[in-house]
Amino acid sequence: MNNKFLKSIVAGIIATIAMTVLMVISGKLGMPKMEPPHMLATTLGAPVVVGWMMHFMIGVSFALIYTYVISGWFEKINSVVLKGVVFGVIAAVMAKVSMTIMGKMFDTMPAPSGNMALVLMGLVMGHILFGIVVVWFIHRK
Repeated sequence: MNNKFLKSIVAGIIATIAMTVLMVISGKLGMPKMEPPHMLATTLGAPVVVGWMMHFMIGVSFALIYTYVISGWFEKINSVVLKGVVFGVIAAVMAKVSMTIMGKMFDTMPAPSGNMALVLMGLVMGHILFGIVVVWFIHRK
């Protein structure tokens, strides 16, 4: 797949699936339950399907941001995994900042539940996986 834009869209979809699977599995293993699609739907007073669509649109947007903005920052890093980890941490920070802003804007946004250290750890872990998958897919030959 040579088209950078299309490759980014596919990378965002695949990475969002990977991150979502990790969230489901980690919730079953005792980590706090994290459900971004439900959080988005509840916040906006929309059906859950809208939350799922937004979740994937955000994932695709992050992949496009990596491709067209952030990837140039990592030219001196040779490791795809390290690029993915750094991008994942950046994505996690962007997600946390966005959720904090949304919480201030919308009274309907549910507050995170459970141990906040574990919630943040899960947020970072999920986005690191997301970042690794995006970077790997975009840079694969």
